[in-house]
Amino acid sequence: MKHGVDRQLMSNSPARIGIFDSGVGGLTVLQEIYRQLPHESILYFGDTARLPYGSRSAEEILYFVRQILTWMELKGVKMVMMACNTSSALALDIVQQEFDFPILGLIRPGAQAASQVGRRIGVIATQATVSSQAYPDAIQELDGNCQVWQVACPKFVPIVERNQIQHPQTSRVAEDYLQTLVTANIDTLIYGCTHYPHLAPVLQTLLPSTMQFINPANYMVAAAAKELDALGLSSNSPAWPTEFYVSGRPREFNRLAFQWLGYRPATHQVRLPDLAPQTIMPREQMIQ
Repeated sequence: MKHGVDRQLMSNSPARIGIFDSGVGGLTVLQEIYRQLPHESILYFGDTARLPYGSRSAEEILYFVRQILTWMELKGVKMVMMACNTSSALALDIVQQEFDFPILGLIRPGAQAASQVGRRIGVIATQATVSSQAYPDAIQELDGNCQVWQVACPKFVPIVERNQIQHPQTSRVAEDYLQTLVTANIDTLIYGCTHYPHLAPVLQTLLPSTMQFINPANYMVAAAAKELDALGLSSNSPAWPTEFYVSGRPREFNRLAFQWLGYRPATHQVRLPDLAPQTIMPREQMIQ
């Protein structure tokens, strides 16, 4: 990872931490940042015009991530947390080598936490994350004695984005998705998408009371706290109000955000060009 930042300059500036997701799922990460890093100022971006990410190709995801990070770079962020498992699985290793600020993902912290508490681990995630094998690979690397079962849950993100968590059909959808994991007798469940912790009230009623639930966001933010301190980038001043941006309609995002934040954020729209996969360009061309 390249960290070409002037540490003294950055530590004395109000530079923000950037976090991004396809929609409101990243708010679960934002809430954890508020809890663990109360002095840090945040720039939040929701790519709501292009959600869900889970059905996108790896090429599309990489382009979107490069595009968002380039925009955040222009905004002067000092660090970025990918509040999106799909992006973390498909693009993190590449973009960490391309940008001059630290970029953290969810997969490794989540895998490490799960491998420390369980041996029969279930992962619920988007199709793209499941297909990447990112969680099984990371868990097996950490502890070869762990067994991992994955289930793609493509209906969960639309359910959260449409605020249908309490709809009776949601419980039936969740029960169907979880059947494979229940049959496998898992002892630990990873929320492999940042939207999914919003579904915790439903999921927890369908699984044994002894189940260990792992929210990778908790552990990614803890890792970010250590890295900020190591790089001399931690803020000791009061945090500035979070800046919210979306690529879609701010009003729809605000309506959903109110459910999780308890207030309606002042959200701005950023129009990022949505290029077809065949027109996706390398980062070197994007910044010319």
